[in-house]
Amino acid sequence: MYSATFIFDARQFDEEFHRLDALIAAAAKETTGYLGEEAWEDPKSGRVANVYYWESESGLKELMNHPSHLLAKSRYSEWISGYQVVISEVIRSYGDRTITHPSVVLRN
Repeated sequence: MYSATFIFDARQFDEEFHRLDALIAAAAKETTGYLGEEAWEDPKSGRVANVYYWESESGLKELMNHPSHLLAKSRYSEWISGYQVVISEVIRSYGDRTITHPSVVLRN
């Protein structure tokens, strides 16, 4: 399984940001091997982390090359003041099975 975590500090979001964000989320769901996503926000700093999960790297690459993603990437400085992307291969996931999570496919 692969994950892509997009971490960013928000500036001002407008209608165009929300439109592109919705298009990217929809595009992610249509990629090969999409498993799910989750988002986190630090209430003190406003920093946001969006995490997407795929069965393989091919779905991640599809999203990275999607026109909506490329447009948002070219305009990011209008809406965010900084970002970091972390691409990871998830090798294990475990817990007490009470939380539904995209990584459940890796549990033993």
